[in-house]
Amino acid sequence: MSPAGETGTSSTPPRANAQAHAVGLPVISDNISLVGVNVKQVGPWIKRDVEQTKECNVDAMLQVLLQRSSCAPDAIQPELLQKCLEVALPVCNGQVSTALVKSSDIALAFHEYVLPGVENKYYSPFIKATNIALACLEGINVDGMRAAVPAVDMICQQHDMPMYQTHQTVKSTRRPDLVLLPFKSACAPFEINNKDAQKRKAHMDKNAMASPKNLPWKDILACIERRTKPEYLPVDHPKVEDPAPGPSQTPATQPASVAAHQTKSAKLQFHLPVLLLHSLPRPGPANAGPTTLWNPPPKKKNKTDETEADVTVQMGLYAAEMFAANLGVNHLLNLIVVDDVIWIWYYDRQGIIQSSGINFLQDLPRFMVLLYALQRFKLEDWGRNEAFLSSQIEGKQCHEFEIEDENLGTVDLQLHTSHPERVTHYGLQGRATNVVPVTSDTLSKKYTHIQKDEMVAKIFWGETSRTSEPEILKKVKEIAKVHASVKDHIPELLWHHTFTNPTSAIREALGVPEPTKGSRVLYILVFRKLKPITELHGTEFFEVWRQCILCHITLWKEGVYHRDVSPGNMMWYWKDGKRIGVLNDYDLSSLADDLGPRGNERTGTVPFMALDLLTEAGQRGELKHLYRYDLESFMQGVLLPTGSRPLDEWATSNAVACRGKKLAFLNSLEAYYPSDINEYMGHFLVICVRVLRENGARRSSRFEERILNRGAMEQPNDEEPEDVDGFLHIFTNTPSWVKLTELSNPSQ
Repeated sequence: MSPAGETGTSSTPPRANAQAHAVGLPVISDNISLVGVNVKQVGPWIKRDVEQTKECNVDAMLQVLLQRSSCAPDAIQPELLQKCLEVALPVCNGQVSTALVKSSDIALAFHEYVLPGVENKYYSPFIKATNIALACLEGINVDGMRAAVPAVDMICQQHDMPMYQTHQTVKSTRRPDLVLLPFKSACAPFEINNKDAQKRKAHMDKNAMASPKNLPWKDILACIERRTKPEYLPVDHPKVEDPAPGPSQTPATQPASVAAHQTKSAKLQFHLPVLLLHSLPRPGPANAGPTTLWNPPPKKKNKTDETEADVTVQMGLYAAEMFAANLGVNHLLNLIVVDDVIWIWYYDRQGIIQSSGINFLQDLPRFMVLLYALQRFKLEDWGRNEAFLSSQIEGKQCHEFEIEDENLGTVDLQLHTSHPERVTHYGLQGRATNVVPVTSDTLSKKYTHIQKDEMVAKIFWGETSRTSEPEILKKVKEIAKVHASVKDHIPELLWHHTFTNPTSAIREALGVPEPTKGSRVLYILVFRKLKPITELHGTEFFEVWRQCILCHITLWKEGVYHRDVSPGNMMWYWKDGKRIGVLNDYDLSSLADDLGPRGNERTGTVPFMALDLLTEAGQRGELKHLYRYDLESFMQGVLLPTGSRPLDEWATSNAVACRGKKLAFLNSLEAYYPSDINEYMGHFLVICVRVLRENGARRSSRFEERILNRGAMEQPNDEEPEDVDGFLHIFTNTPSWVKLTELSNPSQ
């Protein structure tokens, strides 16, 4: 695709064959609006996720896709790929005709594809070949496979035009080369009746190769990005010198059922025009051989190279847009084409899986099977969550959700997804938290003390190895019964539901190593609506913040470790004419007796994490989480600048870089100190900075003394009990804390 060629908050970088280079593994903010983070600045986070891509054999991926589009998707059907390869042969060999097309034109289109030319000249022949193949495959029946899905009616469409999407108040701009989408959606920009067969033929011949305007991201089933030179894809594709079609090499972890039918598929006999395709010249510049993603040949990079995204990262940005456009998405598929090889990329909240490549000139049957499977996908097979049904309420986009509850019967939720207060997520893997205003007749009848518009739904992907947030909140609620500092200061969970399809299932089917590590399931939790602490200033801010700290320390001593303190997780509400602070968001919390594995779970929000946790050792999970780490996060949440917001760059750096910026802040407060801050808040800010700085200096001094007095080999006692009350007392005993408490509670 081409550069956007216009200004915008976030534009896709221009195409380039930029080499990938390693970055850190930051723990990132879950919401782009947390501290003003711009969508354009999430590229490094997308790249970090791409670098963790898992690999699989393409035959294993095709087998999984076929099984999903079969009549019995939950049954093991090891012969599906072999049967579909055999049935695809007549299409490959030009022996199939329909009222609109004949399959012999596929070879003609690919003959045009390999002719030299500029990049966008390759779009039309690829689109022609794909759409002709889809038309020919539509009427082919394979025992056990579904028919093509009329409600989707997939077609390949040129795009390469700006696509816009708003994330909170931030607009992104992307330009995918080609897209797969429902035919009805493809026709809409051209005002064509998609039910007219002749007009369908006209669209395939002309409009499919034109660039439509204003396509919404929610309609895109998959993006296809093309390159004329290989970039750094993790799985090698077959060398062009190999004239014989055949299966890719089977990994050692490949299921035996897949390995068995690969041998059979190698014996398939192809006829003209497939043999003609084998002899066609390779499109674009010659390729010296297979490449790998993260070990490119050495190259001196210039400044421009460092700002350009390679195709894998760019495709990750498209996936982030697709995730954001649809509520509760289970997974996504995208396709990357380099010359005559196509790779399948699968995205879900556990991570990314990339298949080995299909050379669609030398191994046309496998490309046909890929299209055959996708053509039979229902919307839920494309990853759309069928539980969230799109609807309109008073002319605004909403989603409806109904589910049977053993105690309440049918629970109805109207999710107001176009509401300005909705908080969305932008990214690939992780919790992907969305917070949406919600109304519910069922829950309004049960909770009569809550107004109908005072509920929100939290939708996120929790790691299965963790104690769930509802279980954590059950423990928190028990603590609240006996501790006044916790009572009224915790979120009120009204209802929750856990979906049962783990992300690990496809990894087990594909034979991916460690398939359950970091596995996730989707949760929906409904809470009473709260107000954010960021609305408050001065003593009002301090009082809510103070209540959250006192709630937090009680929970800590009772065995509930929050582990994700940030301004976004401190809320408040009115009760008896007073602001009541609430410590919110327990999906990263842990219990003292919970010793389960953590997988690849993110354990905080970078700008507010303690300095020790932002080190490389902290990011590797080698440090025991201490109370002072959470308290340090509270202290770093005091300063909430407005205007230029000089501290926003903390949120766009990786963890180690953020640590350096925070150290610079602690050592040069005068450069950041706001001139209009409340006098006592200013005093308290200085004390917080001083305590954090001096505490760090003392620990560094103790380390130096150990080396000087006992030798570097002796290690400190990490199991030494922590003085929780003593560390908090350093702050609560200051004159500023006492004075601010008095000002916040004049009647006490």
